[in-house]
Amino acid sequence: MSDFLPISRADMEARGWYYCDFLLVTGDAYIDHPSFGTAIISRVLEHAGFRVAILSQPNFTDERDFTAMGRPRYGVLINAGNIDSMVAHYTAAKKRRHDDSYTPGGVGGKRPDRAVTVYSMLARRAFPDTPIYIGGLEASLRRFAHYDYWSDQVMPSVLSASGADGLMYGMSERSVLELAKNLKAGKHGADAVRNIRGMVYLAHDAEDVPFPFVTCPSYEDVIQSKEAYARSVKMQYDEADHVRGKAIIQAHGKRVLIQNPPSLPLNTQEMDAIYALPFMRTYHPSYEALGGVPAIQEVQFSIIHNRGCFGACNFCALAFHQGRYISARSHDSVVHEAEQIAQHPDFKGYIHDVGGPTANFRAPSCKHQEKHGLCVNKRCLFPNACQNLEADHRDYLTLLRRLRQVRGVKKVFVRSGLRYDYMMADNNDEFFLELVKHHISGQLKVAPEHMSDNALYYMGKPSFSVYEKFRERYARINEKLGKKQYLVPYLMSSHPGATLQDAIKMACYLNKVGYMPQQVQDFYPTPGTLSTAMYYTEIDPRTMKPVYVAKTAEEKAMQRALLQWRRPDKRPIIAAALRKAGREDLVGFGKECLIRPLPNEHWGKRSEPRRGEQRRARPPKHGGKSAAKHTVGPKKGKHTGR
Repeated sequence: MSDFLPISRADMEARGWYYCDFLLVTGDAYIDHPSFGTAIISRVLEHAGFRVAILSQPNFTDERDFTAMGRPRYGVLINAGNIDSMVAHYTAAKKRRHDDSYTPGGVGGKRPDRAVTVYSMLARRAFPDTPIYIGGLEASLRRFAHYDYWSDQVMPSVLSASGADGLMYGMSERSVLELAKNLKAGKHGADAVRNIRGMVYLAHDAEDVPFPFVTCPSYEDVIQSKEAYARSVKMQYDEADHVRGKAIIQAHGKRVLIQNPPSLPLNTQEMDAIYALPFMRTYHPSYEALGGVPAIQEVQFSIIHNRGCFGACNFCALAFHQGRYISARSHDSVVHEAEQIAQHPDFKGYIHDVGGPTANFRAPSCKHQEKHGLCVNKRCLFPNACQNLEADHRDYLTLLRRLRQVRGVKKVFVRSGLRYDYMMADNNDEFFLELVKHHISGQLKVAPEHMSDNALYYMGKPSFSVYEKFRERYARINEKLGKKQYLVPYLMSSHPGATLQDAIKMACYLNKVGYMPQQVQDFYPTPGTLSTAMYYTEIDPRTMKPVYVAKTAEEKAMQRALLQWRRPDKRPIIAAALRKAGREDLVGFGKECLIRPLPNEHWGKRSEPRRGEQRRARPPKHGGKSAAKHTVGPKKGKHTGR
């Protein structure tokens, strides 16, 4: 049946159903599009012959919405939505957000804090004897004892806190099918999950674990010792590989948490089959009267062609969730999806993105990974590109060329993350030329994150010199093609390891190139990442050495303000930061100065302007000069820019 899955008892009865096999509960609105985990998991189960009903954003004050759907025959599957519910609700400053793009009308407050735990408890009250399994990003990143930024404490595994029977982590198509078959066969408890990769469960002991395993510090240990916490996170990352990864045991009181090894990644044929399932590619029509669901706007006319990211930045959850191994769809599969998109009545001819976690990865970074897995203490692109890295964009370029030929397609853009360091490792300019010529809409967004190599080291990013070379190469190609297109760098403040001096260094660089970002992202300690472990422990889990961490609201504000040095409203904060860092030399009237002093303002030896200098500087308008004059592009033979 080509239709949305049932979201109510009436929908079930319209299909002739008087029960469902699985009730899938989600914190997002129901969007039947392959960019959403709920859509993929439900369609995979449907394709395997199971009846799946969707319970989207239920009332979380009682269990009536659960019981209204009826008791599912095999189990309840729960996720918080496409992002962690706490990230959805709070900014990095822990301020409550007022909107939610994954909710009809963009209205906030339709899902609870810690949604996986709340939904699990409601499901248990509604169906005491029915198996409950949690998954999705929130559950995946909280599967071990973890530091919780919002409560500022180490919390137990979400599996223990929620009372669910098991947890699926990572990309779970294989796991959920095996689980569904075991439940249908009458297995229950640990027997239903013990042999399934990509599953986590609780047991009384580790005697019957069918995989080789390692033991990491217990929940009680990581509460008491930050060193133990750092070691546990490092171990969890080391074993997050489908080839060489072992099961991990972590004691939680009188029980043990058992994480089976990661699920095997899908091959190309399996990915093609999943993306060929009958997705409706939009939100449920019942939301139309509420204003629709804003989240669809970014993805409706976009295509995901890959999974995984061997870039593995320390602050990013992808390596811990999807893994570092790259899986990709075939060209035919992607082109077929583009042809479907072109038939949509609202399609205007523009495919907004052909990407994924990292747009320009189409294959594992080297042949070694296929047999031996990814290296434990080495990264493919950090601190430099590995000598075994096979940087080759030809396959991706061929795909983009085919998409440009699809009837009804005017333009194909690449907007999701492009790893510029991977592009720089490819000495062939062919992809770079066509990217600039055909696939950019005036701006190319990349993520150097910082320009201080000290800060970049703790982020797991390459030296800033790589970005500078990329910027110059980008400018040369634009000049060659006669185009004026700009680089927009994503920048981050207050990452563990980044000092006030690093922020000043970044501000001086932005001053030099004449660019001020409109937005700067403060480091956000989300569960499960290496950077979050650094933030909490002030230890680098990679080396077990101390790390400087800006934790006070005052210093975070200073680092953030320095990256927006031109904004008049930031002037008092910047002045305080320069005084604190002993950098009064950056106050004055030279090109290198970040602040021009006002009359009667005392800054040591330069309290008054010299003869001939402007006595009072007119504060620049917000944002400074026009962006077009401060972005990458040819300018009298010199490449300056964003």
